[in-house]
Amino acid sequence: MSPTPRVQNVTTDTGEARITWFAARRPRLVLAASHGAGGGIEARDLRALAAALPGRGVTVALVEQPWRVAGRKLAPAPKTLDSGWRGLWPALAAAGPPVVAGGRSAGARVACRTAAGLGARAVLALSFPLHPPGRPERSRAGELLGTELDTLVVQGGNDPFGRPAEFPPGPYGLAEVPYGDHGFAVPKRAPVSEEEAMAVLTGAVAAWLASLA
Repeated sequence: MSPTPRVQNVTTDTGEARITWFAARRPRLVLAASHGAGGGIEARDLRALAAALPGRGVTVALVEQPWRVAGRKLAPAPKTLDSGWRGLWPALAAAGPPVVAGGRSAGARVACRTAAGLGARAVLALSFPLHPPGRPERSRAGELLGTELDTLVVQGGNDPFGRPAEFPPGPYGLAEVPYGDHGFAVPKRAPVSEEEAMAVLTGAVAAWLASLA
């Protein structure tokens, strides 16, 4: 990741959010990406994108929801997550270039639910939790299918929240990170390293973002 990110605090109706900016020199897009319910912006996929994309003309804005900034351990209800995201969106849009709404896991669901109403350019869903582990009947596919925007899903091949083959056909792209789990970690015995897995992820996202310009 860039050694000199810029941190911005944003007041929302659900509390103070935080945006960590990794600026491209001449940005053509902003990728705004939030964390999941079980972690923060230190997630390996978010770190990899923040390191890889600014050199390709995409500013990366890693977003911490108010509950995370406040130090709480449990994420609030989806309605509250959506409200926090909407509240910080003007700060993202003020950067100038079109904004791609994104996130991992619960953050991906928030992006899918809100992007069209906020005027986002597209949606990036990392580790979309298609269903709770072992409960495929509790599908959340409707959120993904209802974005109304260009959408890319990047999914680990061994994600217990939904493996790539479980995703229904629809108007979105799907890139697989081989052997990756929900956090895109790969087993030590896998024929790919974590660095190679992250290269697959960042390469897929960079190519898709290039297609949006």
